[in-house]
Amino acid sequence: MIEYRSFRNYDPPKILQLWHEAQLGRGAAQPLRNDESFDNVNYSQHYFDPQGLIVATDGDRQVGYVHAGFGPEADGSYIDRTRGVICAVVVHPDYRRQGIGRELVLRAEQYLQKSGTTDITAGGAPKRDPFYFGIYGGAQPAGFLESDAAAAPFFAKLGYQPGDRFLMTLRSMADRDPVSFRLTMIRRKWELLRSDLPKPCPWWWCARYGRLDSCYCQLIPRGGGAPVAGLTVTGLGIYSHTWHEQAIGIADLWVLEDQRRQGYGQTLLVEVIKWLRQEVVTAVTANIPETDIAAQAVFRTSGFQTIDRGVVYRAQRT
Repeated sequence: MIEYRSFRNYDPPKILQLWHEAQLGRGAAQPLRNDESFDNVNYSQHYFDPQGLIVATDGDRQVGYVHAGFGPEADGSYIDRTRGVICAVVVHPDYRRQGIGRELVLRAEQYLQKSGTTDITAGGAPKRDPFYFGIYGGAQPAGFLESDAAAAPFFAKLGYQPGDRFLMTLRSMADRDPVSFRLTMIRRKWELLRSDLPKPCPWWWCARYGRLDSCYCQLIPRGGGAPVAGLTVTGLGIYSHTWHEQAIGIADLWVLEDQRRQGYGQTLLVEVIKWLRQEVVTAVTANIPETDIAAQAVFRTSGFQTIDRGVVYRAQRT
């Protein structure tokens, strides 16, 4: 008989085993150890709530779990309980098509609604990714990936509708860097600045990137001055077994609004790639919103190719 309960302190080893056995696709880093994965980016988060992680058991065997959380306030100062997200739904292959996943999601929805949530999505994504940062989705969570073939039909049966979509892209460090007169002229006047974190550093950045091997890169005038563009770089060494690459993730690329379409974004990307090439990195990955045509062009002309897609699903019952 299947029983459901909230997280207990002795659950992590069984949850990790379930993660390894669930066939979640290329977006899930494997194999993992608790000290470098779940414990670091999930259980150790000070906003982790045991009530938001619900497990399904069959006797002594853990056969599924769902994990729900919240996005941040608009200014990134703390979590916003009105913006709920189902970050993970995992059911062992031997126990699928028995209603376990449905029951887990319904219980997660109840938890979120009791917490004050008025808007529920499924699949972590930028600005709504409290958990699984760095262990699902590569550079950053970007919904449930299409390579996890069970996700789309599962959420469709629950009445969830596809929402935001993302392109998961990859660039080999062996590829040649783009060359143009414009990029050359920009590099003469601007240079790459690396730092441990952005200043000022939003709490939400520290809660996620601060738990990983990350740094913040900006394009600044030679001789000093205000940056015109920036991005975050994150080490993805835990994907080396899954992807057979020593990969680095790039996320949150921005360019000052009045300076866009002038080559600054691409210049920053190329300079970061040149630096990473010296660090024995073999590939760089980034997730791009499908609606951000300008960002897609910047990454495409910098050598990034689409290898997967992610979808965020939106609940219709709240």
